[in-house]
Amino acid sequence: MKRHLVIATAAAAVLIAGGTATAVAVNSGDGPGSSSSESGARTTAQLAAHDGRGQEDDRQEDLREANAARVDAPAAAAAALKAVPGTVAGLDLDRDRPGLVWDADVLGKDGKWHEITLDAKDGRVLNQHIDHEDDAADPRGARTDAAAAARTAAAHGTVTSVDLDADHRAKPVWEVETVTKDGKEHKVLVDPQSGTAKVAAARDADDDDNDGADD
Repeated sequence: MKRHLVIATAAAAVLIAGGTATAVAVNSGDGPGSSSSESGARTTAQLAAHDGRGQEDDRQEDLREANAARVDAPAAAAAALKAVPGTVAGLDLDRDRPGLVWDADVLGKDGKWHEITLDAKDGRVLNQHIDHEDDAADPRGARTDAAAAARTAAAHGTVTSVDLDADHRAKPVWEVETVTKDGKEHKVLVDPQSGTAKVAAARDADDDDNDGADD
């Protein structure tokens, strides 16, 4: 906390009564020896420690989910297309109310977006509905589909998500997130046309909008 000095001056009373104005200092710091710089440093260190614990918890949760899933990303894509014929635009492994699931975004042959929830243990369809607000990129022009992108990225760990990103790049690219057995996470970029891949960065790096693609 910063230290504030509150100066109370009875100016009107001084003019009328001829008295002497008195300044009253109120210390609102952390203690007699505290300073704003010391307190600020403590706050910064506490926030950094909290963020570090949060990132570590997220990585451990992703690793647990990857280890628990019996259905991998390509199999989840196949199960989603069996439920709704079309093209998969995104897959995400997540722990939901029914348990561990794959959430799949499918652009159906009917031209509508479908959101399908699949059991990550056996691939059963748990829920499906038309998503009227889905803003995912159109995957139909890609020569490399979501399942192929996942298989390519699997060389860098267990795939936990696949997404066709066209908002932050000059050209659309499959963004595939993976986690290795030691808990290290990577983002793998797969070109939708050539199928070539490159590892962009670890997931906990601040690189979401600055990775760049294989242009």
